[in-house]
Amino acid sequence: MNTLKDFFKNLLFHLRWKKYEKHQPQMIYGVLHNGVKLKKCRISTSSVIHAPENLILSDDVFIGHFNFVEASNGVAIGTGTQITNYVSILSHSSHISIRLYREQYRNQTQPEGYISGKVTLGEYCFVGPHVTIMPGTTIGKGSLIQSHSLVKGVFPDFSIISGVPAVCVGDTRDLDKKYLDSNEELKSAYEAWAKKED
Repeated sequence: MNTLKDFFKNLLFHLRWKKYEKHQPQMIYGVLHNGVKLKKCRISTSSVIHAPENLILSDDVFIGHFNFVEASNGVAIGTGTQITNYVSILSHSSHISIRLYREQYRNQTQPEGYISGKVTLGEYCFVGPHVTIMPGTTIGKGSLIQSHSLVKGVFPDFSIISGVPAVCVGDTRDLDKKYLDSNEELKSAYEAWAKKED
């Protein structure tokens, strides 16, 4: 009797799990973006890209779960960049304007406090979870943004970026050095890429 009861409990669990699995975010491998097939790109079904026509997306980019990329004023994401989860990349921000104008905001053609600007992420950057990148920000190649950072401004290549507001707190080449020193075969390609001008 107990075995039959356990069988039906397990069956019910598996049926519920199958239903749950259908609604989980999935990673899409290979993306058609603005008419170009990016075979190595991976983007979650739970991430939102607003104004994709203004997004410059390179191949081999990873955009994880529950991200918001607002590209109305332009966003460029370089090859090999990883955007983890719960990240907002904003090319405009109206929160100051809305606070200033309140219900009259929609009647303004050029509201005070409205911020806009292109966001650029260089090649092989890493964006940790819960990061907000504000309009007009440029992140140099090989940079790492630590979780929960509020990022605005221009950051050089290989920056370790952290804080609210975010500042440069280190250099990713220092992190990479121990791996390169113990894996000589990686050094020449890495050094050529690190010295390459964008």
